[in-house]
Amino acid sequence: MNFVKSTCFLLAVALVFSCKKDFLQRDPGVAISQENVFTDPVLATRFADNSYNFLLDDFGRLSVLQNYKGTTGQFADEAVLADPNLGHGVLTMNQGKFLDGNSTDIVNVYTRMYQGIRNANVTLSKVDAVAWTAVQNGPLIKAQELFLRAFFYFELVKRFGGVILLDKPLTQADNLDLPRNTYDETVAFILKDLQAAETILAAETWGTAYSPSTDWDAGNSGRATVGAVRALRGRLLLMDASPLNNPSNDAAKWKKAADAAKVIIDMGKYSLHPQYATLLNQPTSSEYILIKVRGARTGNGGMLGDFIIPPSFGGAQGILNPTQNHVDLYEMSNGKPISDPTAGYSPQNPYANRDPRFYANILYNDATWQSRKVAMGLNNATTPATYGVDYQPGSNSYTRTRYYVRKLWPESVRGGQGTTAILNFVFFRYGEVLLNYAEALNEAQGPVADVYTNINLIRARAGMPPLPTGLTKDQMRGRIQNERAVELAFEEARWWDLLRWKKGKEIVPQTVNAMDVERTATGFKYTVVALPAVYQRVFEDHMHRYPIPRNEIFKSNGILKQNPGW
Repeated sequence: MNFVKSTCFLLAVALVFSCKKDFLQRDPGVAISQENVFTDPVLATRFADNSYNFLLDDFGRLSVLQNYKGTTGQFADEAVLADPNLGHGVLTMNQGKFLDGNSTDIVNVYTRMYQGIRNANVTLSKVDAVAWTAVQNGPLIKAQELFLRAFFYFELVKRFGGVILLDKPLTQADNLDLPRNTYDETVAFILKDLQAAETILAAETWGTAYSPSTDWDAGNSGRATVGAVRALRGRLLLMDASPLNNPSNDAAKWKKAADAAKVIIDMGKYSLHPQYATLLNQPTSSEYILIKVRGARTGNGGMLGDFIIPPSFGGAQGILNPTQNHVDLYEMSNGKPISDPTAGYSPQNPYANRDPRFYANILYNDATWQSRKVAMGLNNATTPATYGVDYQPGSNSYTRTRYYVRKLWPESVRGGQGTTAILNFVFFRYGEVLLNYAEALNEAQGPVADVYTNINLIRARAGMPPLPTGLTKDQMRGRIQNERAVELAFEEARWWDLLRWKKGKEIVPQTVNAMDVERTATGFKYTVVALPAVYQRVFEDHMHRYPIPRNEIFKSNGILKQNPGW
């Protein structure tokens, strides 16, 4: 993507137009005037492209100390953070301390989104007056800024509900103590921006660089498209129809969400990638609707080497650890939940004959990985007792649950080495669209044929049998929710699903479990155990909405109102 990230000029512009202390204020010290920037179409394009840099565009981003550690799945039942003593924005969330300054998914995201909104608003206020040349395309720049502003507001509304709506950059003369808009007003604002962006993207062409039918050329991959606009709209409307925002269960809202997903399906443009296990590792894929374009990743430091890969495999820390709670969601390969007495599940052979996505997503004891067996068992036959090389109970650099994440660790990447592989952050993919459609349609009409069809497409790609026929609406809802947990595992989806379903109080405080593994003379003994108290979570009903950061409330002179319960 031709975003200008490395020039000194862009850094200066970013510092000028995104505020250092208060993102709703304009820094009075202007090093480069807006007039100078927007009289030059090249500089104006670079300024506009900077808006992309404010998106939340990677898996590990919650650490106070390092920007590649901590996922929202570690707030939920999906995973734990092995080292609870590090300066991450995970432990405070687990403890229910959402207003703590270390809760970065609240404090940092609030600020970052408004910085992005300001960059987009400055561009939108100037874009129509720029003397564009054939080398640029003003309408397409405008469409991208509208889409990005909508995306920034979506990230805010799903966390906080209604927020301050700004459709222009504030000046020093403006009143900065602004009240929050309502939730419905915020949703309407986002939908308006998306419609305006889609209108342009659906009609505009620009040489060989862009057309609505082919999208952007290779040099511009990752920019907003008609499909991306529609995917964001579909995700927004699904959130709007969900119990958190639709307490009366208005079927019309579910129908709107289903219709929004169906529009994407009917485009005939996207399809499921053939192999689930390699979904995130492709340079391009028919399943990708919008991804973050980045270079190949290495196991020598960074997110993989210092967050995913344990020391036993050459990394520094393997501290993104799936829970037993998550592992138990994977069905048997015959399509039956492990709780079904007829499923064939054996607690002493727990990893046999599971959903193929389990093997694509999870590294477990005795699995083969990088040409050797993963070893996490306690051996009581030695004096003193010893542990397998991949589990060291005295070190927080190793798994606490006896599981590592395979999905985010390409097998070719070895810790501490220069080996590399693609690992994409996917904003939107077609598999999610099918799941969104099935969920919304089931809520609007019940388990009609199209619900089965689209869920079964997802299952068939994974190598799973179709869902059993004759499910009730409630039963189908449960199967769809389980399908999302498995299909979208570790893709920054589970936490947000629990919040919009208003199931946080039901699921998050449940005992977080791990697997105890003991080597025996004939194999291994497996015992599900509760994790220590430091890994257990607190969640109350009011936590389904994040609190507005305390500093923003304090400096608003009583104008900005806090969410209930905080």
